[in-house]
Amino acid sequence: VRQIGKTLVTRTQGTKIASDGLKGRVFEVSLADLQNDEVTFRKFKLIAEDVQGRNVLTNFHGMDLTRDKLCSMVKKWQTLIEAHLDVKTTDGYLLRIFCIGFTKKRANQVKKTCYAQHTQIKAIRKKMLEIVGREITSNDMKEVVNKLIPDSIGKDIEKACQGIYPLHDVY
Repeated sequence: VRQIGKTLVTRTQGTKIASDGLKGRVFEVSLADLQNDEVTFRKFKLIAEDVQGRNVLTNFHGMDLTRDKLCSMVKKWQTLIEAHLDVKTTDGYLLRIFCIGFTKKRANQVKKTCYAQHTQIKAIRKKMLEIVGREITSNDMKEVVNKLIPDSIGKDIEKACQGIYPLHDVY
């Protein structure tokens, strides 16, 4: 239970109830506001499910990265690898997951570029989809959200793809 903010609603008039105006509304909140943190680049979308007096009960509706974080990650001289997957959680929610990762220089590399070959990109994408699918299909929505907050899935992908090509900034 956390107070995020206030929203205005028109007064109840006739058969139109004020609380119905809030149901289905999507609120976008940064993770910093939810966890009393200083800096964070994750935005959570919460959908209003139920209204109890002056409180609104919300449910997870999506997660995104802030635009400035996304733009700062994309640079020259590296390969950008993206993957997307539709998966179902154990409690029946259907999620569309997008994954992004970037190649990085090897430890002893002199060359300034770190481009992966097409076969390496395909192998990394396959590994991304496999890990994301395994992590999400075996959990319910609450556990999935708890995995998204510390970004444990991204770290698993980085570790698994180390043998193919070193990655960084996997989200």
